[in-house]
Amino acid sequence: MPDSTHHALSQQNSTEFRGIVGHAQLPSAATDLILLGDLTGRYATGSYSRLGSDKRTVILRGDRQGAAEHGHRITAAIACHVARAGGSIHQLTQLLLHPDHEGGRHTRLIALRSGQARALDYIRRVWTSASTAVGTTLALGSRHDAYEVLAALRDRIETTPWRGERGRTALRVLRAHLNFAEIGGGLLHHASERQTAEEAGISRTTLRVVYETVLKPGGWLRRLRVGHGRESSTWYLGDGSTPGHGGPPLLSRFRTNQFPPDPALEEWTTPETATTADIDSTVLGRLMGHDAFAHHGLGSAALMLISALNQHPHQSVSELVGTSSVSRATTYRTLKRLADHGLVQHTGETWALAPRALEGFGISLPDVDTGLAAEPAQGWDKIAEQHGTWGIAARRKALHTAERRAYQEVLDRFAEHRSRAVVLVRDGCQVLVPAPRPDEIPPTLHTQDGRVLDPVTGRPADGWRIATDGRLILITPSDQRSYDELAAAHAEAL
Repeated sequence: MPDSTHHALSQQNSTEFRGIVGHAQLPSAATDLILLGDLTGRYATGSYSRLGSDKRTVILRGDRQGAAEHGHRITAAIACHVARAGGSIHQLTQLLLHPDHEGGRHTRLIALRSGQARALDYIRRVWTSASTAVGTTLALGSRHDAYEVLAALRDRIETTPWRGERGRTALRVLRAHLNFAEIGGGLLHHASERQTAEEAGISRTTLRVVYETVLKPGGWLRRLRVGHGRESSTWYLGDGSTPGHGGPPLLSRFRTNQFPPDPALEEWTTPETATTADIDSTVLGRLMGHDAFAHHGLGSAALMLISALNQHPHQSVSELVGTSSVSRATTYRTLKRLADHGLVQHTGETWALAPRALEGFGISLPDVDTGLAAEPAQGWDKIAEQHGTWGIAARRKALHTAERRAYQEVLDRFAEHRSRAVVLVRDGCQVLVPAPRPDEIPPTLHTQDGRVLDPVTGRPADGWRIATDGRLILITPSDQRSYDELAAAHAEAL
């Protein structure tokens, strides 16, 4: 549609929209969506594919299913625009059922196929969801507003207790996604699993486990669309205030051989760690990808303690248990390990970081048991070498690079419609023999006059002819297409 016609159409319907949605005026994007539909394909992404039962592969939907999903997304977007403008369900119904509004095609199709009552019930459900979404979210007017929301989310993450090894690993994944969101400038961001695993310093398997068992049920992270082809997955960061129904708690182990607590005997009345934490997640996000903090190295507990001590120096063990959400036994064990490297020092009952601890350089501290001085750390690489974890991140990155390259080759082969070929070795040279196409027939079924023999009856098949390149052409009385047109039709059918 030309720009002049588009502008005239928008001006023509501006008064109508202003009357339908009270005194508020819909934004131009909403007006275009109602009048013209999804011209840019923004709401079509992910509509024609879905995640398979194995939660890994992508399965294509049928054309009718994909069109229905696409239409539903457009309808939901229009409902959100009307709800944000202060409209009502009656006004939304007028916009969707208007015969000249392309954005309401999906709703009108439901009314045509299933009746007016079914369409009105569908609009009611969409309006309820849109009103809930608008009422529980904040409209961001600028990039500055988005950064304020991300800063508030970072504060909430830093004050949330992440108990257990699985909880601390989930924090690393969540901090990686927060890094991506800060770069993208909003809660909605794009990232692949491999990219997130490299940023968090964990494997893809561990990433999937903590996402399914901790982050997704807790309302911290949601995958809106699974990545496919050259597109990354689409994620949305939550604030953890709306956890999923029936989600497992934030624990490192869900099955235990201990009996549950008995309230009558006053067992386990309070958790060992406090209900709030206080760490510096910026430090955690900067260090978590290093080999020194791999699973068999210093580990996630050391990350939590270093982040807590950087936020508030000179804390006692009891205070560290609360601020870092690390159990008392693990806190003592991890502090001793950090002290052996000279990364922490204690004065009386309090602990603090060494001057260059964030760079991995320790200081010489006397060993209370032997009276000898422990050897200070000389950087994170040296610490990783001592724990046998040096090179894990590089090997993980190399593996991901190889996987991406292999996947890219598969995509390129599919894009070029390549098929498997046979390689023959003749006189020391490899000869590539392309695989036969489905429309090619063996020479044994050829006749001298160019007809095709039926392999079952051995008689010539009526209407079939062999082209000069050995491929089949079906000639019918009503078919007046050329060879090139028939070849193109065959390729399109495949």
